[in-house]
Amino acid sequence: MDVTTPANGPWLIVGLGNPGPEYAMNRHNVGFMVVDLLAERIGGKFKRAGKAQAQVLEGRIGPAGPASRRVILAKPMSYMNLSGGPVNALKDFYKVPVANVVAVHDELDIDYGTLRLKLGGGDNGHNGLKSMTKAMGSDYHRVRFGIGRPPGRMQVADFVLRDFSSAERKELDYSVDRAADAVECLVTEGLERAQSSYNS
Repeated sequence: MDVTTPANGPWLIVGLGNPGPEYAMNRHNVGFMVVDLLAERIGGKFKRAGKAQAQVLEGRIGPAGPASRRVILAKPMSYMNLSGGPVNALKDFYKVPVANVVAVHDELDIDYGTLRLKLGGGDNGHNGLKSMTKAMGSDYHRVRFGIGRPPGRMQVADFVLRDFSSAERKELDYSVDRAADAVECLVTEGLERAQSSYNS
């Protein structure tokens, strides 16, 4: 276990996105896609989390026995730019250390399908991260899923709120699966191991 992975307490894995079927396949919702796949692997269903304005699922990740980790998967239902409130409420309710919070999100400055994992840092203009950092500081983990830059003169807001293209969708299942693997590796084996395996 490396020093960036606190051994105590559960992990809060947050997929960032916007609620509602009209946003489901948007590039901005890839965080939701990854935690949905993790929920499938755990074998549970999301439920409303009381006053926290989020959907949550509790379970365990990793091999059976002491190596497994208790996790809370979460999807804020507050819309992207207000994600911090629900995430902070869940962090406090489940007594999760900030360094055990993982935000899974889209990243414009990385090529499509490429992953980057890190601890802390800036928000790079991402409204979900901006809201989380305002609510609880920046010392949480990020699993950054590359979506690339908008083509031509397309505005960033239009680009992230559009569905993945037909060409991108051919690789999407594979990329989401790999991102879910990266989250599991981060939680069970630590940041350094996850970075060496999945940062590309």
